[in-house]
Amino acid sequence: MELTEQEITRRHKLTELQNLGINPYPPEEFKINVTTADIKENYERDKLNYKDISIAGRLMGVRDMGKAAFAEIQDATGRIQFYIKRDEICPGEDKTLYDTVWKKLLDIGDIIGLTGYVFTTKVGEISIHVTGIKLLSKALRPLPIVKTDESGVAHDVVSDAEFRYRQRYVDLIINANVKDTFVKRSQIINSIRTTLTNQGLLEVETPILQSIPGGATARPFITHHNALDIPLYLRIANELYLKRLIVGGFDGVFEFAKDFRNEGMDRTHNPEFTVLEFYVAYKDYNWMMTFTENLLEKVTMDLYGTTLITVGEKQIDFKAPFKRMTMYEAIKEHTGIDISNMNEDELRAACKQLHIETTPSMGKGKLIDEIFGTKCEGHYIQPTFITDYPVEMSPLTKKHRATSGLVERFELMINGKEIANAYTELNDPIEQRERFEEQAKLQERGDDEAMYIDQDFLRALEYAMPPTAGIGIGIDRLTMLLTNNTSIQEVLFFPQMKPENPETNPRTETK
Repeated sequence: MELTEQEITRRHKLTELQNLGINPYPPEEFKINVTTADIKENYERDKLNYKDISIAGRLMGVRDMGKAAFAEIQDATGRIQFYIKRDEICPGEDKTLYDTVWKKLLDIGDIIGLTGYVFTTKVGEISIHVTGIKLLSKALRPLPIVKTDESGVAHDVVSDAEFRYRQRYVDLIINANVKDTFVKRSQIINSIRTTLTNQGLLEVETPILQSIPGGATARPFITHHNALDIPLYLRIANELYLKRLIVGGFDGVFEFAKDFRNEGMDRTHNPEFTVLEFYVAYKDYNWMMTFTENLLEKVTMDLYGTTLITVGEKQIDFKAPFKRMTMYEAIKEHTGIDISNMNEDELRAACKQLHIETTPSMGKGKLIDEIFGTKCEGHYIQPTFITDYPVEMSPLTKKHRATSGLVERFELMINGKEIANAYTELNDPIEQRERFEEQAKLQERGDDEAMYIDQDFLRALEYAMPPTAGIGIGIDRLTMLLTNNTSIQEVLFFPQMKPENPETNPRTETK
């Protein structure tokens, strides 16, 4: 590994610290009794509680004044200024701690512990007056420098996506708004989890490695289990396992699931992603629409105290109820074409008329999906339920109670993207087998996203599954929406990327 000049200098400082008898990575606990946020929020109201404080964090800036200095420490809750004076931390003759350790051997990025008391400077800034300092962890790599002016505006912010996504740990240190995104992501999940638990649903876990990649139409990742000598797939959805649990007697189950799809990557797709799926017995898709709009209204209220949020230059209102429109109505509105009675050849001709590319492997369902995705989806900015899909698009969904050729399904569109997908679940095992067989025919035509026949799931249905409503909500896309981010990589701690140096990958075989 070739080191930069700064990295070499920091390693020399590491050695000098050790020669002084200072352990740059001490093992003992450093007791903390306050945080940056606590000081800033509560000091003015209760100054007596901040006469003897202990805080730890990262050294983030120094303004040297000879025998004294102002600097900043950053902990998990924010930054605060501190003041350090040579004669106060070195009251005796030995000034090594200040003159050598503080001034020469500590660097921006080091983790330090401070003791002292809180005061307000002459210009009114709440600060820490340091009476003791201890090195807790020496940083051997320099941080990118982000300068902040007197008004608090950051300059030279590191914005290179390649760097930020590969070294998310550095991104979190230097870009405060990034940490806020992930805090909000956790709050979104916790809000949903609380609502579902209060509704009486049970949180469960289902297999990630599956013998059949069922529950959705997508291309799976495949691997091999050596001991069993069988192929296994990373799950593309957890739907079929959750419905097995409904068969088993649970009236409501949910799971925040990591799913995997071996498909393209872009600003809204990552091969590994998080989906919330939940299923409730004795309900239908009408109940699920009402429940979903109320759930998302509550999430936005919990997050911001309002249902009106800003996404780019748009204002989106999550106040229930949401608009509802059938898929055929949506297509007719945005293309002028009524496809409700078209066969596959007619749909292919309609696609050609609309300048939509098709392939021979695409059946009726895929053609309709392509028309809607290309011509309609992007128009739905405010929350809108698109309902009543063609049966060919929905092999796991119960047929519509009133309209032949349709199923009881909805997708929730917000800001031009699908956020949720829900059904009145198909619980007729004979019809479900027929639907799977139709999917098998599509596989034979070359559709590598068509569903497999899951014999065990069919066996489970034969024991009778009660009428059930189910839904999948994309947590990553929902987080993007509610944190005003346009890229899925911004809401994943560690998005998938190509290796920096593929030739050094220890798993790469050479011949």
